[in-house]
Amino acid sequence: EFPSGRQIIVVANDITFRAGSFGPREDAFFEAVTNLACERKLPLIYMAANSGARIGIADEVKSIFRVKWIDDSNPERGFDYVYLSEEDYGRISSSVIAHKTQLDSGEIRWVIDSVVGKEDGLGVENIHGSAAIASAYSRAYEETFTLTFVTGRTVGIGAYLARLGIRCIQREDQPIILTGYSALNKLLGREVYSSHMQLGGPKIMATNGIDHLTVPDDLAGVSHILRWLSYVPANIGGPLPITKPLDPIDRPVAYIPENTCDPRAAISGIDDSQGKWLGGMFDKDSFVETFEGWAKTVVTGRAKLGGIPVGVIAVETQTMMQLVPADPGQPDSHERSVPRAGQVWFPDSATKTAQAMMDFNREGLPLFILANWRGFSGGQRDLFEGNLQAGSTIVENLRIYNQPAFVYIPKAAELRGGAWVVIDSKINPDRIECYAETTAKGNVLEPQGLIEIKFRSEELQECMGRLDPELINLKAQLQGAKHENGSLSDGESIQKSIEARKKQLLPLYTQIA
Repeated sequence: EFPSGRQIIVVANDITFRAGSFGPREDAFFEAVTNLACERKLPLIYMAANSGARIGIADEVKSIFRVKWIDDSNPERGFDYVYLSEEDYGRISSSVIAHKTQLDSGEIRWVIDSVVGKEDGLGVENIHGSAAIASAYSRAYEETFTLTFVTGRTVGIGAYLARLGIRCIQREDQPIILTGYSALNKLLGREVYSSHMQLGGPKIMATNGIDHLTVPDDLAGVSHILRWLSYVPANIGGPLPITKPLDPIDRPVAYIPENTCDPRAAISGIDDSQGKWLGGMFDKDSFVETFEGWAKTVVTGRAKLGGIPVGVIAVETQTMMQLVPADPGQPDSHERSVPRAGQVWFPDSATKTAQAMMDFNREGLPLFILANWRGFSGGQRDLFEGNLQAGSTIVENLRIYNQPAFVYIPKAAELRGGAWVVIDSKINPDRIECYAETTAKGNVLEPQGLIEIKFRSEELQECMGRLDPELINLKAQLQGAKHENGSLSDGESIQKSIEARKKQLLPLYTQIA
């Protein structure tokens, strides 16, 4: 993409210096680097390996403070306060906030109310700095390209940065956590968690939408960073890095789904049973899937089409299993495996779709949506978990999409109701074009649902009475019996025959409807 090289900005924690923690100087440096990346519109790569905001201690106070015991001869009874002698207070008065007290003996003591410390960066000033870099990195996602590689454990503000930069690669043996497991155990009053990986390893972060990619080691992580940059302009907002495709653009799309469409095969091709490669819709070997472990009923990633970088969203047609881990902190919780039907938007998969759109838009990528949705899941739990909000976010992110967006309903695919609404071309007429293969289908509702509303049992019976010769004949006999004042038993017998015929025909006419 860039034979003569390209400029990027890299910022990293030094895990060998104070465990990579963020103090005021580190915060100021990180903020300055982030602002530089925004100013120059250069990609910003953050290599995260830290212990969060620095927690310091005032050693000059720690080494000389004294204790006022309730009973000097019996310390077990407890203490009243900690203090400094007048001489010690004279030496380190700027390190503490203290008030003066005088004993009956005339001894003057300075009772410590708060510890400040002589060194900058021991306490809440670090949190103040953390807020500044959180704001700067969040803004950088909006204004340039941000990518975080969690190459070592990342804690507290480090974890927030991984999320605020949105794009995140996590090494499989390194956690993303808010608090260490031992501190949590102290808080809970029992030994609940045994490792940081329980809290923020890939089993958690790759399945909840934090991780775009997971890698086994640093080399794989850096390789993925380089490959990701191959889809990103030299300066954000500039032209995409278009390369000459090795895969000719005039070749046919050889993969043709038989019954159900395999989204990955449709995107990147597949080898058939004889080992022959059947090309997909995009350049061979160009597709990089992201969010693979999260919301598996939707497939998202980046590919190239004729050498042009593009974003791709496709749909899984098979039922996928979502694994919900047990929380050791809640004794009554247990691991659950929840089935997720294909072709349906659930809260997580709708959120994943919206997030992918936002990422692709920020990266300046044309968008391809291989649409094959039957709709949104409208159950109580799904609405409680925010399916309506997630679907609305899809609309909003598509409305502000600034690149060409192509909605394609593939062979034997379908698009229905609310799923159609959120990706219709009317949402962004200047950007969106919609296409459908000749065997594709679109409806407002699924037929089974529609006939419950618009073609009910009474209307089906009217249809039978209009179309079925036997019913027409029986109704004529019933009318004749009434006109000729036939016996009551004859009329009841004919009516029973009519009802039996309707019951017999109902399944067939339901199919017709």
